[in-house]
Amino acid sequence: MNNILKKNKVCAVIPFYNESENINGIIRETLPFVDKIFAVNDGSTDDSLTKVFKDDRVTLISYQDNMGKGFALNAGFKKSIEDNYDFTVTLDADFQHKPEYIPSLIKGLENNDVIIGNRLNKLNRMPFLRILSNKITSFLLSIKTKEKILDSQCGFRAYRTKILSSILPSFTGFEAESEIILNAAKNHFRIGFVYIPTIYNNENSKIRPLNAIKGFIKVMLK
Repeated sequence: MNNILKKNKVCAVIPFYNESENINGIIRETLPFVDKIFAVNDGSTDDSLTKVFKDDRVTLISYQDNMGKGFALNAGFKKSIEDNYDFTVTLDADFQHKPEYIPSLIKGLENNDVIIGNRLNKLNRMPFLRILSNKITSFLLSIKTKEKILDSQCGFRAYRTKILSSILPSFTGFEAESEIILNAAKNHFRIGFVYIPTIYNNENSKIRPLNAIKGFIKVMLK
């Protein structure tokens, strides 16, 4: 564990929806790199809740209805703010993100307020439609924010917790992650990127393309 992790309190926010096969493992692999995990159940209808790894450092936040990823992130962010963590990491529960890269993201916060994982240096394992949508949204957000946004759709991120109250998203779906970027740029927070590997298994994406497009348009018009 690097020095910046040793000197600061770090929590992870892991939203999950029907991740019965993965939720236990992702929590176990994340714990060595953080002081606390806020696992946010976004209305799972499978047995995910029974698979959440039990540990004193894991707090389960659970909602009966599927409220959306943005809503789940907000719930975790508010707990991080309330409990005065120095840094807050977000990662998905489907193992598209390797927890071992958390120290790299945190190290990036030495000179930034927000660090986003960049998967677009090596695209051989990312589905073509995801590459296309990510390139387009990243390009449009770069224009909107007047900053070079390398990977707008990556949910593997690290934040200085003290800025979270200024960038909390108002949208509740996947478009919230684009809104967070806009909010950070609007508040002149420093946004950086750290390379992470592209990981795509055979899982079915929970993103609904049409809804995602509609949501992104609303964010851009905000």
